[in-house]
Amino acid sequence: MGAGVLILDFGSQYTQLIARRVREERVYCEIHRPGLSADEVREWDPAGVILSGGPSSVYDDDVPGLDPDVLELGVPVLGICYGMQLVGDLAGGTVRATDTREYGRAELEIVDPDELFHGFEAGETTPVWMSHGDQLESSPPGYRTLARTGTTPVGAFRAEEREIYGVQFHPEVVHTPRGEEILENFVFRICGCPGDWTAGNIVERKTEEIREAVGDAEVICGLSGGVDSSVTAALVHRAVGDRLTCIFVDNGLLRKGERGMVERMFGEHLGFRLEVTDASDRFLGELEGVRDPEEKRVRIGHTFIDVFEETAAGIGEAGYLAQGTTYPDVIESTSVRGPSDTIKSHHNVGGLRPDLPFELVEPLRELFKDEVRQVGRELGLPEELVGRHPFPGPGLAVRILGEVTPPRLATLREADAIYLEEIRSAGLYDDIWQAFAVFLPVRSVGVMGDARTYENAVVLRAVTSRDGMTADWFDFPREVLARCSNRIINEVEGVNRVAYDVSSKPPATIEWE
Repeated sequence: MGAGVLILDFGSQYTQLIARRVREERVYCEIHRPGLSADEVREWDPAGVILSGGPSSVYDDDVPGLDPDVLELGVPVLGICYGMQLVGDLAGGTVRATDTREYGRAELEIVDPDELFHGFEAGETTPVWMSHGDQLESSPPGYRTLARTGTTPVGAFRAEEREIYGVQFHPEVVHTPRGEEILENFVFRICGCPGDWTAGNIVERKTEEIREAVGDAEVICGLSGGVDSSVTAALVHRAVGDRLTCIFVDNGLLRKGERGMVERMFGEHLGFRLEVTDASDRFLGELEGVRDPEEKRVRIGHTFIDVFEETAAGIGEAGYLAQGTTYPDVIESTSVRGPSDTIKSHHNVGGLRPDLPFELVEPLRELFKDEVRQVGRELGLPEELVGRHPFPGPGLAVRILGEVTPPRLATLREADAIYLEEIRSAGLYDDIWQAFAVFLPVRSVGVMGDARTYENAVVLRAVTSRDGMTADWFDFPREVLARCSNRIINEVEGVNRVAYDVSSKPPATIEWE
C-alpha cells in the first residue's frame, strides 16, 4: 500500500486499537510483525512508523527487537510504551525495572510541547493511561524529554535532529482523553499523511482491484446475510455485475425470518443472482446427540463446506470465490502479533479446503468492522443490513446449551425475535453491539393460571463494545427488560423463566458457547 502508517506489533493487547485510531483519522495503516528489516520497511514506503507496546523487557534475552537501521530511514517514528523503551535502549539510554510500577491513570506534565504535543502548554498536566513496570532513567544522548509524571522521569521524548518520538503512556486508549490529539499530531503534523482513507475512495479502489483481478471470469460469493458477506457481495456486484452468483445456505440454525430476508433483499430488491440451498435436515442430522460446543462447531463447519462446494459445483465455470474476510481475521490468522499466540490457524476465514478450483477475492481484508459498515452505506445498502448485530457462523447452535433439537430451536427463535423486536421498539438497537437470547437445557418450577409448571429458562444477553475484543453488559431501562420477560413468558410456549446476563468480557465471553 505505502504512503500510510506502518505499525510494528510487539505483542501489545492494544495494537489493533492503535490501528483503529489511525484509521479513524482517515489514514491508512497496517499491522506487521516486529522483525521487519529496514529494507522491508523501506519497501513498504510508509509515511510514518509506530512501534506498539508489549509485555517484554528490553534487557531480557530473546525478546522482540527493532532493526536499528529503521531509525536511520528518515521516516518519522513513534514508540509507545515498550516501543519507546526499544528506541531509548538503541539510542544508549538505560531502561530498568521501576521500584513502583505504574498501571492505570497518571497525570502527565508537559515539559516541552514540541510538534507531538501541539495544542498543549508547557507546564500543563493531562490524564494519561500507563501500563508499565520498566522505564527510562533519563532521555538518551541526542534526545530531549517532552513530558513526565511524578514517578516516570521520561513520559515522552524526541530525538533532537530527527522526527523520532516516544511516549511511555498509551494514547490509543479512551482513558487517555487527549490521546486522539497526540496521534493526530503524529500522523498529520509530523508524518504529513493526507487523510484520504475514506469510504468513497475505498469503494472506487476496491472496485478497480476486483475488476483487474477477475477479468471476465464468473465469481461466486458465500452470502450469510451478515454485514461482512453482504458488503462483499455488493462490492463484487458493483465490479462484475451479473457475473456474480451468491450462494445462501439455510442450515436450519438461522434467526427467525432470516432466509426470507436474504431472498427479498438480495434476490428481489438488489437483483443479485442468488442460489438458495436448504440443508436444514442435513445439519440437524449431524448435530443429533451432540452436546460439546466445539464438536458442534466442527460438525457445522464441515457440513457447510460440503454443502457449499456441492452447490458451487452446480453453478458453472466460476473461477473466483469472494469472501468477507476482514482485517481482524487477517491479523488473527497470521503471526503478526509479535510474541502473542496465533489465534486462528485455518487456511482462510471460511475454512474452505485449499485445493478448491477457485481463486480467492477478499475485498474487505484491509478493513475493520466499522469501515465495512461505512463502505456498505457508501454502496447504498440499507441500514437494516449494514447496522446489523454480529451473528455467529454456527448460528443458534451455540446459543442452545447442550443438544440442538428442532423444539429447542423453535423456542429460541421465538424468544430471540421478541427480544430484538422490543429492543428496536425502544430505540436501543443501535446502542448495543450485540443482543440475543440463549436457551438453557434446564427446567424450573413456575406458576401459570393457578397451575404448577415445569418449563425452560431463557437468558437474555446484550453488550456494548467497540470491536468485540472486550465488552460490557448493556444497562437496560427496567421497563424494557420487564416487557421482554413478560412477552417471552406469555408468547413462547415452554418458557416460564427469563434471566438477564450481567457478565462482562472478560472474564465471560460474549457468546455462551
